[in-house]
Amino acid sequence: MRDKLLFVLGAAAMVLLARNILVIAGFPNEANQGAIFKIIFFHVPVAMAAMGCAAAALVGSVMFLLTRNFKYDALAVSVTEVGLAFLAANLVTGSIWGRVIWGIWWTWDARLTSALVCWLLYAGYLMLRHAIEEPTQRATFAAVFSIFAFIDVPIVIFSIKWWRTQHPQPVFWGGGSIPGDWYLAAVLNLLAMVLLGIVLTVARLRQEEAQREIDSLRRTAHAF
Repeated sequence: MRDKLLFVLGAAAMVLLARNILVIAGFPNEANQGAIFKIIFFHVPVAMAAMGCAAAALVGSVMFLLTRNFKYDALAVSVTEVGLAFLAANLVTGSIWGRVIWGIWWTWDARLTSALVCWLLYAGYLMLRHAIEEPTQRATFAAVFSIFAFIDVPIVIFSIKWWRTQHPQPVFWGGGSIPGDWYLAAVLNLLAMVLLGIVLTVARLRQEEAQREIDSLRRTAHAF
């Protein structure tokens, strides 16, 4: 039953994403930026999906420290890997957009810099996990580090409100204006990313469950 549900969610994500691409391709070019502006319909949803994954990782990490239940540790690492992929997509699409509009691939703007730091922090989380072999110690250290890393998430979100930056002000929230059909396209693309994120996270959770079984068998074998 779970496999069928996972397949349905994955298929829904792909169909919705394909539908969105066709609809977005038919939108007129933006007056000042031209066709490259359409990248916002992917740039913003993947960023929001990444921040959502970071929040889920925070919850999983806190719950592990409170309960010592390894299912929360598995959730934290699984959703972190998915969120890291989404944030990488955000950085790449932002760089492409910046190259066309600003004439440069990168600038040490508050939003861009804090997003890069966020990516590095969560990449460091995964590196930390690989450096510690003992499962309980690994999960504990990783949970603490995940909570620390989340401090940067509000900075990423509100940086363009707190400081004057080269990055434009938000279009979809905070006073921006956008046509209704464009707004709907962004929301539907966010939905597609959320569905995709759920599918990838569940698939990664299965790998973690298998890894825990392998670790248990290895410890049993060493005991003999």
